[in-house]
Amino acid sequence: MNKKKIVVGMSGGVDSSVAAYLLKEQGYDVIGVTMQIWQDEERDAQEENGGCCGLSAVDDARRVAQALDIPYYVMNFKEEFKCKVMDYFVEEYLAGRTPNPCIACNRYVKWESMLRRSLEIGADYIATGHYARIAKMQNGRYAVRNSVTAKKDQTYALYSLTQEQLAHTLMPVGEYTKEEIRELALRAGLPVAHKPDSQEICFIPDHDYASYIDKAAGERVPGAGNFVTKDGEILGRHLGITHYTVGQRKGLNLAMGHPVFVTQIRPETDEVVIGEAEDVFGETLYCNHINYMGMESLPKPKEVLAKIRYAHAGERCTIECVEEDIIKCTFHAPVRAITPGQAVVFYEDGYVLGGGSIIGTKL
Repeated sequence: MNKKKIVVGMSGGVDSSVAAYLLKEQGYDVIGVTMQIWQDEERDAQEENGGCCGLSAVDDARRVAQALDIPYYVMNFKEEFKCKVMDYFVEEYLAGRTPNPCIACNRYVKWESMLRRSLEIGADYIATGHYARIAKMQNGRYAVRNSVTAKKDQTYALYSLTQEQLAHTLMPVGEYTKEEIRELALRAGLPVAHKPDSQEICFIPDHDYASYIDKAAGERVPGAGNFVTKDGEILGRHLGITHYTVGQRKGLNLAMGHPVFVTQIRPETDEVVIGEAEDVFGETLYCNHINYMGMESLPKPKEVLAKIRYAHAGERCTIECVEEDIIKCTFHAPVRAITPGQAVVFYEDGYVLGGGSIIGTKL
């Protein structure tokens, strides 16, 4: 019987390395692939930027592939990454929203582009090192399921995957804790067993989003504007809307005598709205660009658990369709910092039912 062929996306980190190891142990014909997504051809720049796309990642992934005795390739996805992730990131900030580039990368690069190319070379599946699981539900649909460790769970960033993509994906790491993954790497003799996790956005390793946007957007970058109250009272001047996000407290440089927070960004007037702590909380949000995963549609209101950011524990809410591609979420208790541009993801019993992109607290 022919062994199933699987392409494992290898970032050079311990999680994807162990994913490749586990799948080889399970009898798959494993091929290791690293996505080349960094834009700069200069070796020094690539090494400096590192992360999951620099030359150091390629070197580490290649060494792991050699240790596992599997074929290894680098696939060029620079164009897709530039268009779908980097440009999207900049455009969202210019529009006063706060994007999640990892979600865009997962949907359009790691899955759409890498899966398509993998299937073209005869692979049956792709696999990643995400802390998540894939299950087929009783209704026949595929869904991403919480990993066994809540501390590392990455299902939030995977809500936008399609049924076709899920049907051709394996995520073996979701059955283990991080400690168990490092132990497996040690036992397998993998050279990245002690490599620290990458924490930053890979194309902005210094975390200076505003400088990156200034450089990428050039003349389109909005200049300084006014800090205002919700009633329009001017409180001071800000550096430009791309420097701020809803819920932000630090770095405002406003002498108010007590902590204040960003509650809204108004790109049409270049205003950043400032409010009190209680003003950051809301009970209603609207979202669009809906991706249905564990459920096929939303014919009537439904109670679910919703997460509005990666680190959010989740809050119970009722969701209902109010327009063809717009869902209204009414939370049972107020949630902090409902942020346009971020994702809201709906869960039931640990399975992702779907999600969308937050429009705001009003239509």
